[in-house]
Amino acid sequence: MTDTPSPADEPAYARVAFQGALGAFSHEACLALRPWDEAVPHATFAEALAALTSGDCDMALIPVENSSIGAVEPAATLVRESGLAVLADVWRPIRHALMSVEGARLADIRSVESHPIALAQCAATLKGMHLKIIEHFDTAGAARDVAEAGDATRAAIAPVGAAEVYGLSILRNDLQDSSDNRTRFLLLGVSQG
Repeated sequence: MTDTPSPADEPAYARVAFQGALGAFSHEACLALRPWDEAVPHATFAEALAALTSGDCDMALIPVENSSIGAVEPAATLVRESGLAVLADVWRPIRHALMSVEGARLADIRSVESHPIALAQCAATLKGMHLKIIEHFDTAGAARDVAEAGDATRAAIAPVGAAEVYGLSILRNDLQDSSDNRTRFLLLGVSQG
């Protein structure tokens, strides 16, 4: 007798909607929790949930709470009002990195952009850096835009993975104010009842 798993033991392939661009924290969470699935990016939380309810995606992975700032809005409200089934509930560590184009130096940076939730998690650290703060729809989207602009005075706050995706250099790791910064993600599916 062998220990080879049967096809019934293999995880089912699914499309999982998330909010953000490739390299976002939600994308990283999808890859960590369900690496066998296809992670499908959406610009907003509402669009990610609509992809699930329309049947375009089989599940959605949505952040609803952060240990530093509380509820992640509007995601928490959208999830609460959605009537969708919670398939899994997991807390993940969130580590913010400051990144810019190749060759940029920390002393060159004049502005930083990221999602408002990420900026709030780094507020005290950023205050001491005296940078112009620019809100963006997404952490990884901010990294993508900084890369495309090619401006060494602009930086993004995003996951380390976003620097790899968009070819940016990390200027500083662990920008978050709390060393125990964590976000609670819910894996959602359509209710079967």
